[in-house]
Amino acid sequence: MKRAVGQYFTATISAEGAGVATLSIGFLKRASNTEIVPDAIAAVAALNLPGGRGIRFNGRASLPVAMALAHSVAHLYGYVACYDPKLQGYVVSISHDPAWRPGQLLLDDSSVPQVASGYAEHS
Repeated sequence: MKRAVGQYFTATISAEGAGVATLSIGFLKRASNTEIVPDAIAAVAALNLPGGRGIRFNGRASLPVAMALAHSVAHLYGYVACYDPKLQGYVVSISHDPAWRPGQLLLDDSSVPQVASGYAEHS
């Protein structure tokens, strides 16, 4: 596992395979988003991600951090997805690949995601 640690944020490649990378992300200490956002972008950049079929984020992030990280990798990967613990899967949030659409739920944590059937209700 490759890990990058900033002053406020950490990012680790927790799984890779079949062109899909999974990043575990999280805060290290309290700070404002004006400090965390650039630190989080730098931590992910330090991983030197090669790009590929898709990338999945798992872990805690504020909305500004999540948006910044998604943007920072969106043109390297066919899709960007984030883990939703309520759905127990990854929700595609950005896609440049017609095989994956925003809102699609990817079930399991394997390198080859399986697509969920059905839909989730808002709670």
